[in-house]
Amino acid sequence: MAAPPVADAAFARWLAGRAGELLLRLRQERGFDDPAGLRAEGDKCAHDLLLAELSRWRADDAVLSEEGARNDPARLGAARVWIVDPLDGTREFSEEGRADWAVHVALWSRSAVTPHRLAAGAVALPAQHRVLGTDRPPAYPPLTPSAATGGPLRIATSRTRPPAFVAALAADLGAELVPMGSAGAKVVAVVGGEVDAYIHAGGQYEWDSAAPVAVATATGLHASRIDGSALEYNQPDPRLPDLVVCRKDLAPRLLAALRPRLESE
Repeated sequence: MAAPPVADAAFARWLAGRAGELLLRLRQERGFDDPAGLRAEGDKCAHDLLLAELSRWRADDAVLSEEGARNDPARLGAARVWIVDPLDGTREFSEEGRADWAVHVALWSRSAVTPHRLAAGAVALPAQHRVLGTDRPPAYPPLTPSAATGGPLRIATSRTRPPAFVAALAADLGAELVPMGSAGAKVVAVVGGEVDAYIHAGGQYEWDSAAPVAVATATGLHASRIDGSALEYNQPDPRLPDLVVCRKDLAPRLLAALRPRLESE
């Protein structure tokens, strides 16, 4: 097999794509009769592939993976840390016909000039045969046809764990909620103009959002915590429970609508 690309962003795309191809083959070979077994094997196989390739091609870098050692203190002193989610949206991966699952590969660099210090990232959506990466950022998305013609904003939210306040928020905004699986799939839906925003609160980790945020911000979108503060990665506690991704012109409106919800928590 030929060596992967040297540049970090192209390497992230290559790596996410390789893990995605493996997961597609596994899905086809195993079928869907044993969802729990398919989920477990998918997580392990994709994690093993990512770690093997990072060990081979980026041996000096640290790794933070959902399926690996989450609190290895060595990464906190590292100059570069790969933050990966080998299979985001395991429930959807194990359900026949669903395509809203993903592979996330991001690089945090101490020397990066971006606020979140994400130097590269890629999100593979294998069942959609798509890989989006910071090496070739997509064009800035338009408003959805609904919002562009004065209709409701479309807001992606968790299919299984929507924030408690999201229904009331949507009512305040006159927005339509669009449930989806993987965080990567939801952010890619914003990037592609299929929804206008993604809002989440109440349970995520760095690997859930690092690669999607890297791609979204490379596209020119807004990404922050739901209180508007910056997203920070490679922290001692990898929990990063909330996220807003949207067009920049929508950010003030969404954050203002979120503020009273936060104050009442």
